[in-house]
Amino acid sequence: MEGGFGFPLGGDPEDLMRGLREFAERQTEAVQESQREQFATLTLNTAVELTGAALKRMDVQGTPDEQALALRDAMRVLFPEAVGLVSAARKGFMREA
Repeated sequence: MEGGFGFPLGGDPEDLMRGLREFAERQTEAVQESQREQFATLTLNTAVELTGAALKRMDVQGTPDEQALALRDAMRVLFPEAVGLVSAARKGFMREA
């Protein structure tokens, strides 16, 4: 007879304990992987939102070439920060359990 989680009812208690232990390990790994993915997703979203918000706050004026130059200068400051967040997110995705 099979139990609700695929564990045999009855039989060797050691087999049952080994099955329960393996089940718990799989559940733990699944939760850890989900947490890493959530962290990475939130970090990527934060990088995008912060970069967008910073650029929106800028009051660029002048000719189109002057505006482009001002935005490029801002990105020289913002880009390394965004890269740091993306790098942290990547580590969250790629870290082994």
